[in-house]
Amino acid sequence: MKETEEPLDNYLDNHYIHRSNWLRAAVLGANDGILSTASLAIGVAAASDLREPIVLATLAGLVAGALSMAAGEYVSVSSQTDIEKADILREKEELEEMPEIELQRLAEIYEKRGLKQETALTVAKELTAHDALEAHVRDELGINEISQAKPIQAALASGAAFTFGGMLPLVVTLFLPLKAMEYSLYGSALFFLILLGGLAARTGGSNVIKAILRITFWGTIAMGLTAAVGYFFGVNIL
Repeated sequence: MKETEEPLDNYLDNHYIHRSNWLRAAVLGANDGILSTASLAIGVAAASDLREPIVLATLAGLVAGALSMAAGEYVSVSSQTDIEKADILREKEELEEMPEIELQRLAEIYEKRGLKQETALTVAKELTAHDALEAHVRDELGINEISQAKPIQAALASGAAFTFGGMLPLVVTLFLPLKAMEYSLYGSALFFLILLGGLAARTGGSNVIKAILRITFWGTIAMGLTAAVGYFFGVNIL
């Protein structure tokens, strides 16, 4: 019996959907950390001949961005959690007030998925007898353990990833030659974005080339526009 249970327990090992929540937040944070911090540094470098303003702006962007990213992720995902809880409470009330209608609704869901009418009703009755609320939350509302919002996990993953991503352009501003700093920042940021795109795709089991092209295309546009602001406004930071 144990030999049968073990493969069933690990049947999702070759799938990646259970990583979607934290992976989305981590990729978003790291991408934003690299991109926004590098873009900010490029914009200042385009308007300054000194290292100090570039480093200071990059550091400030890193700290503010990490805190903002974590807070924003927590607030947004918490809002999703509030909606889920409200819907679950509403579903619970409906089950108490009109159980027959809810049973029929559940059977209709299974019927639309391909079961015969009699089979769908039988399944709905058995699942309702087992745990009516769980069945409706999963099959009517579409909320399950994988898709359920996790605010703290998302905030920590996003904030930490932003910090890591933002540290990379900061290291460049600290140690690379000041001459042509904009190009050094752009080249290194592009390299980091390529690594991030490839790593995210591998972790999520998706197409690596497609992920790299997407992340480098939008990264190039963002950094190019930011550099243009520093050049065209003609501001000189001394």
